[in-house]
Order: sequence, then structure tokens, then C-alpha cells
Amino acid sequence: MTAALALGDDALVLSHRLGEWAGHAPVLEEEVALANIALDLLGQARVLLSLVGDEDELAYLREERAFRNVQLVEQSNGDFAHTIARQLYFSTYQELLYERLARGTGPFAPLAAKAVKEVAYHRDHAEHWTLRLGDGTAESHERMRRGLEAHWRFTGELFEPVEGCEVEWHTLHDAWLTRITSVLERATLAVPEGPRRTGWAAGAGRQGIHTEPFGRMLAEMQHLHRSHPGAAW
Repeated sequence: MTAALALGDDALVLSHRLGEWAGHAPVLEEEVALANIALDLLGQARVLLSLVGDEDELAYLREERAFRNVQLVEQSNGDFAHTIARQLYFSTYQELLYERLARGTGPFAPLAAKAVKEVAYHRDHAEHWTLRLGDGTAESHERMRRGLEAHWRFTGELFEPVEGCEVEWHTLHDAWLTRITSVLERATLAVPEGPRRTGWAAGAGRQGIHTEPFGRMLAEMQHLHRSHPGAAW
């Protein structure tokens, strides 16, 4: 199932990226919060990938070009503001997508109905920090602005239709842009310059074409499993 692989890879890769904050978050409370979000996403990934095949083999034995995640989720964490910008863009998209899937009758409706509550928390967490950083000090405002600018060019790919995922992608994007604009205005920030309707689709992660940070991340994620094939833990 094309859609299950795409959505599962999104959740898996972002889960790993957020897990990289373990031991490095700015405060202990955020260490726990980011770890919990990562675990929620990992749970979603396991369900989605199990619809396609063996979840462990799909996570640890595929080559880079076989992954179907959008390029946004594979971007390096950067500083905390960059991570929050990436999370704001993706969680807002994911919540709106799951709300629509939950109302349908397709194979993703049960997962979406359960996961949408988790994703609503992820989005709320990102909004909270966007407001706090954007409307904080001059330094925090500038860092948040740079994070939003850096990730904006990857947002267009979120709204490219995925085979097997029956939603109206143009209305999904309109709702996403309206919500993002509202949050940024409240945070005394602006929507980054560029095409406001579609963003800029930086590449084709859904077709297996990924950015430089992904290869290094994948090597780290798969290292232990590939080093000890067949091991039981």
C-alpha cells in the first residue's frame, strides 16, 4: 500500500529525528516532551508499516531510495527553534490529514481516529513554543524566524497527492496555510516569502529522492540491526 508506506515513513523518520534530542534538550521537561512525541510517532509508524510487511525489515533493511517520507521530516534538528519550526509545519499537516482520514471508511480510518488526539498534542506543543520563541526576546524571535525560513521550502511536498490516500489535497493545504498563518501572526512572525499557496516542493521524497542529511541519519538508525543480523534482544 503506497499510502501506508509513505505515511509510515514520515512518522518513522521524524520519530528518529526527535529521539536525537535525548540528552540534548534545553530543559528536562522538553527532554520528556520530545521523547513522548517521538514514541507516539513510532507507534504510528509500526501500525502503518505492518500493513505493508515486516516493520523491522522495512525500518532497518531498506536502502535510502526505498524510503517514501517527505523531505521535511528528514531535515537535521538544528537548534531548538529549527526543530520547533519543522514540528509546527508537519504536526499541523498531520492533524488535518488524520482528521479527514478518520471521517472516511478507508483502511486508515481506525488508526487516524486514534492518532489524531496524539497529533493534536504534538501540534499544540509546537504552537506553544512558536508563540513563546516568536514573541519572546529579540534572539529567540530571530532564531524562530530562521527556522521557519529554513524549512518552508520543504512544505510544498506535503500536499502532493499520495496514491491510496483519498483526501482533497488542495483544501487540506488551504486549511494548513490558514492555521499556520494564524499561529505565526500571533507569534509576531510572518509566513516566509515565496509562493504562499504551494510553498516550494524542494524535491521528491515520495519518489525516493532524499536530501544529504537523510543518508547519515539512516546509517545511524540502521547500524545496530545491520551489524547483528538475526540477533534477539
